[in-house]
Amino acid sequence: MSSISTDFKPKKHYEILDGLRGVAAILVVAFHIFEAHNGGSRFKQIINHGYLAVDFFFLLSGFVVAYAYDDRWVKMTQWEFYKRRLIRLQPMVIMGMIIGAIFYYFQASDNLFPMIAGMEVWKVIVTMVIGFTLLPIPPSLEIRGWGEMHPLDGPAWSLFFEYIANILYAVLFRKFSNKIMTVFVLIFAGMLINYTVFGPKGDVIGGWSLNLEQMNVGFTRLLYPFFAGVLLCRLGKLIHIKGAFWICSLMISAVLIIPRIGDENSLWMNGLYESFCIILVFPLIVAIGAGGEIKSAFSAKICKLLGDISYPIYITHYPLIYWYTAWVVDNKVEIKDGYGIGIGVLIASIVIAFLCLKLYDEPVRNWLQNKFQKRKVSL
Repeated sequence: MSSISTDFKPKKHYEILDGLRGVAAILVVAFHIFEAHNGGSRFKQIINHGYLAVDFFFLLSGFVVAYAYDDRWVKMTQWEFYKRRLIRLQPMVIMGMIIGAIFYYFQASDNLFPMIAGMEVWKVIVTMVIGFTLLPIPPSLEIRGWGEMHPLDGPAWSLFFEYIANILYAVLFRKFSNKIMTVFVLIFAGMLINYTVFGPKGDVIGGWSLNLEQMNVGFTRLLYPFFAGVLLCRLGKLIHIKGAFWICSLMISAVLIIPRIGDENSLWMNGLYESFCIILVFPLIVAIGAGGEIKSAFSAKICKLLGDISYPIYITHYPLIYWYTAWVVDNKVEIKDGYGIGIGVLIASIVIAFLCLKLYDEPVRNWLQNKFQKRKVSL
């Protein structure tokens, strides 16, 4: 009888991709802050396409998952893969739900969240515990009124789909040849174009509710970018240019900040823009980012910091956004009057994310890795 270690030798780390994830995460927070002032109109939104950061994250995830695991299945079971993904993602999912529960009653609003003031504590606790698992909350447990599958921490919907993508990859797509994967990626691109260009809204906004329409949006947003990321990694067609991090940061910022294309009578124009960005621009950014190199110590530090806090920012900032949005709506606060508090929310989101990273996420993940990954398997 012999044995092998389930530990794997570390691979080259794509520092620039980590940094880009952080840039996009900060822009998501800014997008949500401005969203509080748009009066419910996607046509008046500043940082208008900030929601496309989710689609960018999906593509990054597909690329990184393929890079990390495609060549390890000879020595790795599906359960080992799931374990590694859970250790990486789940601790901050739990923390996001806890923070959401802590802030919940501070978000009470007669105009926006009238349910909160009279909500039973037990229902909030049950919602939090279910949220720990990332299972969608059924409509019968609605505690906010927005119809979210995770009403304590809205952005957790994308982690729900992230897990689905990981399962699809482990069960099926990792076995496909590049040719078969290309066929599926083209089909998924067609689905995306059909929904954005020919669909009823002209954008990919949605995916966070447990109903047929929103689940369709969620899968449409998930399938192309995630598996295009897998295919991009496999093809290895990276682009090598100087200043890749700063160039890619400008590119992703431009994509997310650009105003809405067209109006209510030309929804297809914006849909075409979003399809173009998701299908072509995002893979281009990842190809440049993965092919670039960090030359200066300053850029390396920036990329590491942004990469470290990117996921904690994304998964913990929204309880503050609920509060800020309720304050804006209740007091009819305009941007020129609320920007000081908005900046404070952005800074607080970054600080909370950093504290969660250092005091909770990293120690917990290290403990879980030591306990569940570093072991021998008999053959």
